[in-house]
Amino acid sequence: MQDLYDHMIPGITERQGRYAADIAHRLSEHADFEVAPPVKDRADAESAMRRFADSDLDGVLVTMLTYGPAMRVARLFNENRMPVCLANIQPEAAVTPAWDMADMTYNQGIHGAQDTANAMVRAGRRFAVITEDWRSADFAVRFDRWARAASAVTAWRSLKIGVFGYAMNDMGDIRVDENALLRTLGPEISAIAPGELWRGMRAVTDEAIAALRAFEDERFEIDPKLSDEERDDHARMQLAIESILVDGGYAAYSTHFDAIGEDGRFDRLPLAAASSLMAAGYGYGAEGDAMAAAMVHAGHQLIGDGHFTEMYAMDFPSESILMSHMGEGNWRIARDDEPVRLIKRPLGIGKLADPPTFLFRYQPGPATLASLVSLGGNRFRLVVSEGEVLDGQVLPALEMPYGQFAPTSGLRACMDGWLRAGGTHHQVMNLGHRSRDWEAFAELADIDIVHV
Repeated sequence: MQDLYDHMIPGITERQGRYAADIAHRLSEHADFEVAPPVKDRADAESAMRRFADSDLDGVLVTMLTYGPAMRVARLFNENRMPVCLANIQPEAAVTPAWDMADMTYNQGIHGAQDTANAMVRAGRRFAVITEDWRSADFAVRFDRWARAASAVTAWRSLKIGVFGYAMNDMGDIRVDENALLRTLGPEISAIAPGELWRGMRAVTDEAIAALRAFEDERFEIDPKLSDEERDDHARMQLAIESILVDGGYAAYSTHFDAIGEDGRFDRLPLAAASSLMAAGYGYGAEGDAMAAAMVHAGHQLIGDGHFTEMYAMDFPSESILMSHMGEGNWRIARDDEPVRLIKRPLGIGKLADPPTFLFRYQPGPATLASLVSLGGNRFRLVVSEGEVLDGQVLPALEMPYGQFAPTSGLRACMDGWLRAGGTHHQVMNLGHRSRDWEAFAELADIDIVHV
């Protein structure tokens, strides 16, 4: 706002300050807020933004309390790096015959929003806009989507991804210029020596193994063919990986079966570990795919319960795609009418002993796939498809998490579009129709998005 109106309407600053606090209260179930006092000049604005920057916030919601001249915030928003949403709202939803000049002033934020938006456009700064009645359910829904996207994008900017060993040789669509990824989007990729995992496994205590096994016994159906040795070794790997992630500040990771298998010190692959660590909120990508790990992390932050998967085969009669992977999957997306099983599962890949593996079918209903594509240099793209997980057939010989995804656009159109857009063969899946969430994420991350 500005102090021009203080003499004309005594108490306007206090009144509009209460209005700002009411907005924060209205949205409190969607985000935690720090509300600045009414800003009237450049010094006020810069002071508020410094305070915001020191408070480790995820984004800035800008609201006009009256008209506010944009030149007072033009430099501030040019330098700001937090996601910004311009809430084009006003205290009263309707203009009535009872309005006087004071009411006009209280509700005149629209032209201040135009001035401020113009300044950000001229500075080349991306921002979101919500034009709504601030008391409406639609305003809360749109704000919630932006806030989750802001949180996910902000988390990406400090994301560390640990890759155990190396990425799979000759796999093309997982390759990325690591400097460009860090510079443009924020995720940092670090290599972790398999020896660190080996040393970590030696440090795991019997008590920690017993606690993890007790949790699994309570929550899952355990295959009686699994030996104590197999379960203990799996638990030791999972606990060691998690300890390394915590100590190193990694929120996402990837393992490649050859990096584990060729090392010579490990008995089996950590497939069940990947499933449970995804369920605990870590990003994950197989075969050294750091971009997929970053996307699962974003799926956790943006929507919840990100699940790593890939397209295995097409089923033309049902217009669906069989989704699965070697054995990794977030068991939080499992069907709620079937138990999740921890099974003894022969697997020749990696040339190691049988890895304990979680087996479940995906929950039927709406779902969304998303893929991060590196286009070279600083250019990235999201490819997104909405559809349904079918309440389909049981595949008895498939001993890994699976489901059949039917794209809303149809199998042929979806796959034609996916391939034309360069969509990768590893994806994150989230339950629900979530393309608008990914749109908000892409807008704040300043990357292209293609819907197929």
